[in-house]
Amino acid sequence: MSKYDNAGLVMIPSGYKASKVYSVIPNTTDGDFDFSRGSTATRVNKDGLIEVVASNVPRLDYPLIDGVVQDCPSLLLEPSRTNLFLYSESLESSWVASGINPIILTASQFISPDGTQNASRLQIPSTNTVSIWQQLFSHTSGTQYTISAYVKSNVSTNQQFKLYGDYGTPTGISGVLTATSEWQRFSFTYTATGTGTRSGGFYYVPNTQADLQIYAIQVEQGSYPTSYIPTSGSTVTRVAETCNGAGNADTFNGSEGVLFAEISALANDLTERVISLQGASSSDRVSIQYNTITNQIKGFVRVGGTFVASLEYTVTNITDFHKVALKYKSNDFQLWIDGVLREGDVSGVTFAANTLIKTSLDIGGVAPFYGNTKQLMTFNKALTDAELEDLTSWDSFLEMATSQLYTIN
Repeated sequence: MSKYDNAGLVMIPSGYKASKVYSVIPNTTDGDFDFSRGSTATRVNKDGLIEVVASNVPRLDYPLIDGVVQDCPSLLLEPSRTNLFLYSESLESSWVASGINPIILTASQFISPDGTQNASRLQIPSTNTVSIWQQLFSHTSGTQYTISAYVKSNVSTNQQFKLYGDYGTPTGISGVLTATSEWQRFSFTYTATGTGTRSGGFYYVPNTQADLQIYAIQVEQGSYPTSYIPTSGSTVTRVAETCNGAGNADTFNGSEGVLFAEISALANDLTERVISLQGASSSDRVSIQYNTITNQIKGFVRVGGTFVASLEYTVTNITDFHKVALKYKSNDFQLWIDGVLREGDVSGVTFAANTLIKTSLDIGGVAPFYGNTKQLMTFNKALTDAELEDLTSWDSFLEMATSQLYTIN
């Protein structure tokens, strides 16, 4: 027996076109998700290269582990963000060196993570005085910003550097970062201490030379980095994404079933991010969500506006992938995560026939799910404990290790 035998909907990111993400089950247009993003965006493709995709084209993003692209992509959904640096790649434009012993930039010397020769060489001198490579942008006091860049060593040894922002009163300086022989994306988040035009960029490590390859420099308002937004002479905004509407009343069973997702968060930012099987309004829904408590995953069932079950579990890190299943049946609710029953409830009713009509990663603009989704399924019966354990368990040590982005030696 296949685990899909009782599935009402199965979305494993593979098929898509502009404005649509296709589901494997059902094999009709009823299973299609409506997708929207009113701007271009970037992803890592199956060849491990950063590429730009057009407006309203879903992003199937392939993770990189130790420089190796993985086989299974995830559907990437992100909020709106703006790269405030005017030049993210042409680093000879608007970027300037500052300090008694200036940093030296040589543009377009190396093949970058997008597969073209547009990565620059940055040579940081050994000095006891401030030495920075900077670009100006507008700050607002008390606001969080995140600066990020792809960096690798240009020589046979690891190289040290720092990132910084809010220079003037230089409180926004990262700890020592180490570039290796592989491209890595480094980031640093800080809170601005002043309002007005200030700078951000690369910062020296005292008494340490560095020879670096650099690419895709970004600064955005927010507490964590999002995918790369290329700029060339002006700020650029990537618009928020939505993915909703798969299924209808014939697709789902309101009296009993399971909502399952294999997901990872963009950040542990204490923000509600919800995936739901729902009715005509959010008053009726079966939901899996990232909660406002650190690293907590919540499953709940709401019938006619009343919460009939609310189950919670705190994982080690919600930015790792987790397999989550929420079973709903009258007087039988369970939350399974990574092969283990985490919490249950034995009281409460479910839904009248034909109540549940769609699957959404955005509840009418409230608590949209921003993150990575490898699988999203609904089942039209309440699976047994053995079936739920199998559904939410890792199939092998390798699958578990790669899902958690572990280094594999």
